[in-house]
Amino acid sequence: MTRRELIRGGLGLGAVALASRFIGGTSIAVAQTTHYEFELSDAQWRARLTPEAYAVLRQQGTEAAWSSPLENEHRAGTYACAGCDLDLFSSATKFDSGTGWPSFWAPLPNAVATSVDRSIFEVRTEVHCRRCGGHLGHVFDDGPKPTGLRYCMNGVALAFHPKAS
Repeated sequence: MTRRELIRGGLGLGAVALASRFIGGTSIAVAQTTHYEFELSDAQWRARLTPEAYAVLRQQGTEAAWSSPLENEHRAGTYACAGCDLDLFSSATKFDSGTGWPSFWAPLPNAVATSVDRSIFEVRTEVHCRRCGGHLGHVFDDGPKPTGLRYCMNGVALAFHPKAS
């Protein structure tokens, strides 16, 4: 095999891999070998979640910007995973990022995990629930002090629990 054939073959495989990652403009789930504390079958996840929450949490989708009521939630409380109800973020770390998604400058301790996301033409850091593995959004390094981070979360992947008065 010549170098040219090897490069052509590699580019062809890359295109196939990219095409298989997206169907109809929607991200599809990638098989995971990680096991989580909270696991359900696909049928159980579909029964538990709304179609929108399933698309985000279980298929790494993204909700439309400005579509989540949690973007304008300003009460004191906790934001939990919509899949397993693990507390993820405190309202004390929420800020208006102007992006159209609920944003936080830090998660609660031992609440989230991250992984490398290469699903589009850039490398991003995916944020997912530590307990069930549900996709929450991405973290970027353009946030406010004290961390300088912006955890840009899909509102449909979160459940808000207001602080009791």
